[in-house]
Amino acid sequence: MRALVAGEVGEPNDVLRLESRPVPTPEAGQALIRVKAAPVHASDLHVLRGRYGFSPEFPTVGGHMECVGLIESLGRHTEGLKIGERVVAVAVPAVPGPRAAGTWQEYLVADVHRLVPVPDRLSDSSACQLAVNPLTALLLVARELDVQSGEWLLQTAAGSTVGRLVIQLARHLGIRTINVVRRRDAVEELKAFGGDEVICTEDEDLLQRVTEIAGPAGVRKAIDCVAGPVGAQVSQALAPGGEVVVYGALSTHRQTDPAALTIPLLARSVIYETKVVRGFWLNHWFGTASPTDVLRALSEVRSLVAADVLSIPQGKPFPLERFAEAISFAETPAHGAKPLLVFEDVRDKDDE
Repeated sequence: MRALVAGEVGEPNDVLRLESRPVPTPEAGQALIRVKAAPVHASDLHVLRGRYGFSPEFPTVGGHMECVGLIESLGRHTEGLKIGERVVAVAVPAVPGPRAAGTWQEYLVADVHRLVPVPDRLSDSSACQLAVNPLTALLLVARELDVQSGEWLLQTAAGSTVGRLVIQLARHLGIRTINVVRRRDAVEELKAFGGDEVICTEDEDLLQRVTEIAGPAGVRKAIDCVAGPVGAQVSQALAPGGEVVVYGALSTHRQTDPAALTIPLLARSVIYETKVVRGFWLNHWFGTASPTDVLRALSEVRSLVAADVLSIPQGKPFPLERFAEAISFAETPAHGAKPLLVFEDVRDKDDE
């Protein structure tokens, strides 16, 4: 089988090579998946550059998040799924725990409790993006912060894929959103998309605008994907006792020095106003949640997407041989679509 393998840490297009590898064999409780499509996430590239939260043993097959494929065979005494069934495979490695198989290969072995059947009405493009961004949005809003109907939720990077999914989920749950963006031209777009309020840091003061919007009661819950000074301002903008969950650091996107990944918090705000700043990492959640909880959350996300509550943007397919183009596309600012490595034509059920 073909596999996209990185021989060492480095720039993805410098270290990745197409190789031929033997097809793996599933053991008890596992399934062999014939991969149809796998996204290229920013975190996949961070892993190869050595700037993510874990480092695999090299050489390693690229892609550590998710894919969609067909069950080719099942390990002995494996029940609950059938050969030929189309499934989402979650390859996010447990933390702590062993490295899961990479998704950028024609076949991979996965534990059955990390496989979710996909309804026919979902395209391969939507299905292969089901288990990371939509799941992150659901976990942040409904589990990590337990935001209730009528409450305000403040979020940064609101124009990102996760940010837009948060807006959609919030509207479904009756939550009001304050959405922070960097560019003025994104304001009206996000308001039209469903964001209740939008703050542009290019020409607006974040703290002042949050106070104007939320009034005396303030905002007590926030999610941040930027870190740095913006993440610190989000913490300052919260009401006493408020909580911000940090799940990314876009302000240091290409930074490889861990010491540069900072959030300059005000000690007075944290101490005297008892505010909480904590992190969320999807890998850690997969490593600590029970298999039952994982399947329950994935099933909920699948239902939300199938019911059109959450909309996943159509990806841009690239044959595996054109992986360098896919990676370059992923690095293009405001590319607007997720690059997908495909092993055959992507099904287009969404348009039927």
